[in-house]
Amino acid sequence: MRSELTTEPGDPTRPNEDYAAVMLPASGQGGSLVLLDGVTPPAGDDGCLHSVPWFTARLGGALGELSVSRRDMTLVEILAAAIERTAGTHRQTCDLSHPRTPQATVVLVRWDDERVEHLVLSDSALLAAAPDGRVTAVLDERLAQLPPAIREMRDAVRALPHGSAEREAAGREYGAAVEALRNAEGGFFTAAADPAAAARAVTGTWPRAEVTAVAALTDGVGRWVETFREGSWQECFDLLRKEGPQRLVDRVRELERADPQGKAFPRGKSHDDAAAVYAEF
Repeated sequence: MRSELTTEPGDPTRPNEDYAAVMLPASGQGGSLVLLDGVTPPAGDDGCLHSVPWFTARLGGALGELSVSRRDMTLVEILAAAIERTAGTHRQTCDLSHPRTPQATVVLVRWDDERVEHLVLSDSALLAAAPDGRVTAVLDERLAQLPPAIREMRDAVRALPHGSAEREAAGREYGAAVEALRNAEGGFFTAAADPAAAARAVTGTWPRAEVTAVAALTDGVGRWVETFREGSWQECFDLLRKEGPQRLVDRVRELERADPQGKAFPRGKSHDDAAAVYAEF
């Protein structure tokens, strides 16, 4: 099989909070991929002594190990176990009940000769290609489908002058409103310290014969489609397959540099961490 991945920070002076890996067991029986997008906390106390990269490295490592060693477990069970294992490494030193304890979005895919299993939690994307080339996007759209009142706040922020005190204040209010929906009923979910979040993931299984390749993208790469509107998920996958993950990330960086203040294409960060994984069976 062919696999490629790339990841790079949005700001070279800050650690990359994304994580990407492909696991191919020595047995040669199937494999798995893991993609995590660490959630950057706001400045201030998050109740934890550890960084987001520390968290994603441990959660990602646990997901990789369990996904290939425990074929008897479902992907939801694997994510729950990985969250619990990671929490156990810092429960004695950190306040894991803090709403901004380190956390991440998750894409987890596992395959063998008979099936391809998938799990998506929060706003990273999974793409799967059929033998005829058609691409299916698996998305957890709860973050995008915010309540009308929150969307109105977002639109009001974007209407204010860039760099103004009013925009900055309104942006903080909007951000706080979104954060109140994190890991809450009626909101959206990420992998933090509560294993129960695993049951909130979007999951499914395809027959192996119906999938020729898969790709996983953090939202820093998915903005090629969702923010910059350069093309569809089908076109994004075609670019990824033809030119590789690094070219897709490079193209996103070009688009970001062309609109550094987000005036033409509003977004939370001018440049975001980016990670993409491609696996062709």
